[in-house]
Amino acid sequence: MKKTSNKVEEFIRVDHAGERGAVKIYEGQLLALNTVVKNESLKKTIEDMKEHEIEHCQFFENEIKKRNIKPTKFLPLWDLMGIGLGFGSTLLGKKAAMLCTASVEEVIDKHYLDQINQLGPEEKELKKKITKFRQDELDHKDIAYEEGASKKGFYSIMDKIIKTGSKIAIRISEKV
Repeated sequence: MKKTSNKVEEFIRVDHAGERGAVKIYEGQLLALNTVVKNESLKKTIEDMKEHEIEHCQFFENEIKKRNIKPTKFLPLWDLMGIGLGFGSTLLGKKAAMLCTASVEEVIDKHYLDQINQLGPEEKELKKKITKFRQDELDHKDIAYEEGASKKGFYSIMDKIIKTGSKIAIRISEKV
């Protein structure tokens, strides 16, 4: 088994946490949609996007095991925060729920692009997967805007809060 570089270990650790976080955000949104907010078409959209996130999360889960990388110690906190963010954004309505997706995906787009640009030829398979996952995330962002995500008024503040939180979680998860 080849030795994984520290940089690649960080990439896998943070990507695992991020994809798991995305699953938890969608779980929180679906919890709101199944209990408080009734919107069947939004529910279907979120269920479809969640399927991609599960696929991404499973890939990084396998990489963590295969390469013997410790996941971030913050997973339980990220799980709770993801569910809370998903649930809370959905309680605020469809625009807010979709902005949540758009804001996170905009951070992830840049994050994945940075990783793609840093990965060398020895990590060809990982680079290929991250490239595919980045495209899925861009598709989710596009869907979110098609479904009504907005950055006008209050939503611009929400966008900044979600993006700042996502960036902080990324920095922490890379290291711890």
